[in-house]
Amino acid sequence: MNVQKAEQFILKTARPIELAEFRCLFQDGPKEAVLEALRPFQNPDGGFGHALEPDNWNPNSTPITTNTALGILFRTGALELAPDMAQGMVRYIRSAQDPATGRWPFAIGSNKDHPHAIWWEENSDSLSGWNPGVSLAAFLVCQGQDAYRETLQRAFADWEQAQNGDAAKCYILACQMLEKYGIGDVVDLDKAWLSIRQCVEKAVCKETEKYGVEYVTTPSWFPKDCLPESLLPQIQAELESLPKMQKEDGGFDISWQWYTPYEKEFAQARDWWRPRVTMEKLEFYQDWA
Repeated sequence: MNVQKAEQFILKTARPIELAEFRCLFQDGPKEAVLEALRPFQNPDGGFGHALEPDNWNPNSTPITTNTALGILFRTGALELAPDMAQGMVRYIRSAQDPATGRWPFAIGSNKDHPHAIWWEENSDSLSGWNPGVSLAAFLVCQGQDAYRETLQRAFADWEQAQNGDAAKCYILACQMLEKYGIGDVVDLDKAWLSIRQCVEKAVCKETEKYGVEYVTTPSWFPKDCLPESLLPQIQAELESLPKMQKEDGGFDISWQWYTPYEKEFAQARDWWRPRVTMEKLEFYQDWA
């Protein structure tokens, strides 16, 4: 993998938010720049929308887009610098919880009114899992919202929900926040990390010929310390695939389509995704090469 070309691709093509995140994580850039780049995506209700999640152009706040913002804030360490932003998120997340199930919807009805990928259309499964609810509940608990401790315990009791890569990342974020905030009396974090590594082992696709070709879960989706030794063959396979996957412009591409009639918007979303995917591959390469 050509690291210099990958970095130059990100610097030349990334949106302000991904650019600020890259500079913060890879170049010791200011956390304040991350906050300023995120503010245009936050709505008056405290949640986030406006295509921060590039496959969902709903300007309204959604739980999944708010979770995307939460992940960026946590990874960069910028969350503590913006109590106003955090309190707005608390307000929105509390309001977005489904009162009947205690969960947060994966997709909401108004997504269909804006360009989107097909998986962001609301359906009967939208309230069936804990993606993104487990990390949203953990955030609330970390912000002193003790009423959500029981909700968080329910989410961690449903380990089968973490068997796919996207959900597993939510459980990882939840544990990372609980650890950082020193909250160890809601769930047993030692057992939780063990279960997470088992879920990651199951989630990672063992058919390595699909890496970069199909939308499958690969080792680069996860932090280094969440990958068990049993996945070393898949880690090595992905490392070896990176030079083939890297494009001439230095970036990496996505491996999915929207399957909705928004060809022009999908092309734009793909351009927004590519620097983010390139960042993911760059971090993976630097951790393991």
